Amino acid sequence: MYNGIINVYKESGFTSFDVVAKLRGILKQKKIGHTGTLDPDAEGVLVVCLGKATKLCDILTDKDKCYTATLLLGRTTDTEDSSGRILTENEVNVTKEDVVDAVSSFVGEYDQIPPMYSAIKVNGKRLYELAREGIEIERVPRRVVIHKIDIVSIQLPYVTFRISCGKGTYIRSLCRDIGEKLGCGGIMDKLVRDSVNATETGKTFALQDSLTLKQIEAMVKAGQLEQCMIPVDEMFPKLAGYRVNENGNKKLYNGNLLVSGDFTTEYVEAAEGKKCLVYDKEGQFTAVYQYHEKLQAWKADKMFI
Repeated sequence: MYNGIINVYKESGFTSFDVVAKLRGILKQKKIGHTGTLDPDAEGVLVVCLGKATKLCDILTDKDKCYTATLLLGRTTDTEDSSGRILTENEVNVTKEDVVDAVSSFVGEYDQIPPMYSAIKVNGKRLYELAREGIEIERVPRRVVIHKIDIVSIQLPYVTFRISCGKGTYIRSLCRDIGEKLGCGGIMDKLVRDSVNATETGKTFALQDSLTLKQIEAMVKAGQLEQCMIPVDEMFPKLAGYRVNENGNKKLYNGNLLVSGDFTTEYVEAAEGKKCLVYDKEGQFTAVYQYHEKLQAWKADKMFI
C-alpha cells in the first residue's frame, strides 16, 4: 500500500471524486482521499492522501488557496459558472475603473452566500441535490476571507484575476457578487487552482509541481511513484522528531502516554502544548504526540499506524 501525499493536477471534465476513483484503479488500493473539492470544469492543484496519510485529510482541509479566475460580466446562471443554465443576460456598461473598484472592495472579510450547486449539507441533504430537483432554499451567509486580489487583465466583458483566499471561499460566488455590485451580473468562466497552503503544517503545494493522472500512471508502471510522493512526516517540517526505545515502543503502538524515559534521545524538549513526531524503535514514523504539563507526559495527538 502507498502511504503519502500526491499533488495531483485535476484536469477539466473530471470531478474530484473522479480523480480519486481513477487513482484507486491506477494504484490498486482503496484507501485514498482528497482534501478539497474542485468543480468539474476547474483545473489545478488537488492534494490527494494515500493510505496512512488519509488521516491528514482533516488537517489539510484547513488551508489557504490561490487561484487564477476569469469572470464573465453580463450573465447569470443557476450554477454561477459557464456550465449552468443561463438566467439573465445584460449589457455591460462599466468602465475598467469601475471593475477595479468593485473587485478591490472584496479584499478582507465578507459574508458570502454559498452557491446552490455546492456540497454543503442542509438538513442532511447536499445543496446540489436540492438544486438538481429544482429546489432553491435560503442559504446562511458564511464569513470568508479574501487575502489579496490582483487583476491580471480586463478585456470586457472578461476580467481575469489572481486571488488568495481562506478556507470555504467559493470563487463562483465571488464572481457572482462582483457582477451584482457592478449591476450587470457575472459568472465564473474559468478557474485554475494555483496552490494550496496547508496552514497547520506549513507545506505548500504548487501548480508547477502537480502531476496529471497519466503521469502518475506512468510513474507507477516504472516503479517510481515514491519519488513524487511526500511522506507523512515531511508534512510537519516544524516539529522535532524522536525515536522510542523498547519500552516506549509498546506504549506507542497502544497509543499510551510517553515519558522522557521512553525515548532513545537523551534530551526531549518538553513544554506545555508542544508537539513532536514520534518514530518507533525501528525508525518508522508512527504518530504526532503533544506534551501535557499536568500529566508530565506526551499524549497521542494523531496516530498513523
